[in-house]
Amino acid sequence: MSIFRGPIAGPALLIVGHGTRSAEGVSQFVAHVNRIRAISKVDVTGGFIELSEPALADAVAELVAAGHRRVVAIPLVLVAAGHSKGDIPAALKRESLRHPGLAFDYGRPLSGHPTILNLLTERLDAVLSPDKRTDTAVLLVGRGTTDPDANADVARVARLFWEGRRLQMVEPAFVSLAEPSVLQGLERCRALGAQRIVVLPYFLFSGVLPERVITQARSWGRENQEIELRFADLIGDCLPLAGLVLERYAEALGGHVRVNCDACLYRIALPGFETRVGAAQHPHDHPLDPTGNHEH
Repeated sequence: MSIFRGPIAGPALLIVGHGTRSAEGVSQFVAHVNRIRAISKVDVTGGFIELSEPALADAVAELVAAGHRRVVAIPLVLVAAGHSKGDIPAALKRESLRHPGLAFDYGRPLSGHPTILNLLTERLDAVLSPDKRTDTAVLLVGRGTTDPDANADVARVARLFWEGRRLQMVEPAFVSLAEPSVLQGLERCRALGAQRIVVLPYFLFSGVLPERVITQARSWGRENQEIELRFADLIGDCLPLAGLVLERYAEALGGHVRVNCDACLYRIALPGFETRVGAAQHPHDHPLDPTGNHEH
């Protein structure tokens, strides 16, 4: 990935993705990095911690070769779960050891920001006219995780999305690792009286899990044809999202990152998760990284 704008104008921006087996998802990530670079005044690049190219290690090596010794890393994820709390920081730590003298400032995920809520509204409006909101349920489907705090964040976004938008209801659901599942969420909407449901994926880009959301919902729809199902698009590569990433960059650069530690399972003994307190964090091993091979 070509990354540079010219003379160094400030700490570089490193956009970190998890990685995906979806070629379309990789293309969307790269396109978004390119969009951010086009409107930024600093060097911008991006890389994945696993599964996909460009690898994070290669992106960091390019920045170091260009003379950067301070980098602001922004996790391009919606919720603060294991990837943003553990995997990505551990990967950045490994890069700082690999490149002595390299320092990272670390930003926070994108979830709950008004920009994200506005983009979700745009995706909803693309498949549902505003005059039909009052008799429509929205199922906001997130990735799902074993981190209770991250799952609670999706529920929080669902509530924020309901506020002021005159929707019949907004229910959260998850496609993996957490409940309610997609099918459970659809059943809840039906039981609460919904005759029309919009499935709204809480994902940035294409991938295996967003495709699974659609597959599962369509399967449910075939057995419940009395319910009208509509499908909204992903958030996707767009200018407002790029602006939010740059806002997170400025926040991290200024040392003003605000995170929620009150319900972090690595700090607080949440019921059922007591063994996770103080757990060591290890980076994923990208298949192109010579330090190891992660088979996930």
